[in-house]
Amino acid sequence: MARPAVVAVLVVLLGAAQPAYADLTAFLGVSPTPETRSARGVAVGFGLLIVGFEFEYASLAEDERDFAPSLRTGFGNVLVQTPIEISGVSLYGTVGGGIFRERLNDRQETSFGTNLGGGVKIRLLGPLRARVDYRIFRLNGDPLHDVYHRFYVGANLAF
Repeated sequence: MARPAVVAVLVVLLGAAQPAYADLTAFLGVSPTPETRSARGVAVGFGLLIVGFEFEYASLAEDERDFAPSLRTGFGNVLVQTPIEISGVSLYGTVGGGIFRERLNDRQETSFGTNLGGGVKIRLLGPLRARVDYRIFRLNGDPLHDVYHRFYVGANLAF
């Protein structure tokens, strides 16, 4: 007798689930690995109530003078986020992986990498939010630097 009640409750909960949403972020940032230099990129995401998925493309500038290679990444990430905003703020954590290319002069390495990080989305006006994010990247293969840190601030549009 308890099984029909459990099934009924699950059907009601699944039927009342939050609708999916998407967002787009354009960002500028910095990486201190090995010297501070600029980062820029774009991310597009899709999410449910707590779990989301995101694809991100980002690029760090090369600085030959400081022997700092360029880094381009194309990563897919899973986000776990607060289900509701508190005073217009939502927190998230993220983990993912993808392909990177590190290049300095004639030296180049392309391989797989992973990242771990988190951040905050702050509602500004309507669907426009500010996004602040910090990530740690671990690169496989034979890169010049196998760990990169990146901090960025971006404009996020929810739709």
